[in-house]
Amino acid sequence: MMTGRYRFADKIVEVHSLFEQVHLYCKDYQTDGPYDFAVEITEDDIGYERARAEQGNNSDAYLEELAVYRKISEKMPEFDTILFHGSAIAVDGKAYLFTAPSGTGKSTHTALWRKLLGDRAVMVNDDKPLIRIGDEVTIYGTPYAGKHRLSTDIAVPLKAICILERSSDNHIEKITRAEAYPAIMQQVYRPNDISALQKTLELIDRMSGRIGFYRLGCNMDISAAKVSYEFMSR
Repeated sequence: MMTGRYRFADKIVEVHSLFEQVHLYCKDYQTDGPYDFAVEITEDDIGYERARAEQGNNSDAYLEELAVYRKISEKMPEFDTILFHGSAIAVDGKAYLFTAPSGTGKSTHTALWRKLLGDRAVMVNDDKPLIRIGDEVTIYGTPYAGKHRLSTDIAVPLKAICILERSSDNHIEKITRAEAYPAIMQQVYRPNDISALQKTLELIDRMSGRIGFYRLGCNMDISAAKVSYEFMSR
């Protein structure tokens, strides 16, 4: 069993793994000091991930990476924190999270923001950031950052969540929390544990009263970034 400690959303997690790969994957988030909780991976956990995987040729070491983050995500609601599927980018100290089903173009859109805004734009996380809902809503980088591994070990106040849709022309509108709710529920991690799931739903309701929600129809031109940034940053 291999052990390491890592900081996720300001909580220190001690990870006990069967393989070294998960520790290499999380090395940029390594830390010391007392841990808040620990996760330990078993062969059964790897088997669970194999049964869920869309492809059947994943290594046990890769599946363990998924198992570690699943166990962390199951525990995080106790600390008012949820895992969300999306691409998050920060500009001038405020973060914007774009969410949509895989393949819609979230990463492409945040890449357009970086092209438009240059050094002002910093990737928080390109796939699976953590969001803590306290007095304010804060989004965190994590090592689980998609195939391009675009993430920064930072915490940034979350200003808005934007639901991304493909369109031939670029247009954006502010929407209500009720309109955003189906997409939010589709993209948030829903714990298997009933009490953690109930807490997740409470946190989503709390978050919904503290940030803005938008719907963006966009193409892949840089003008899409201009439209969305100028509207949401007002």
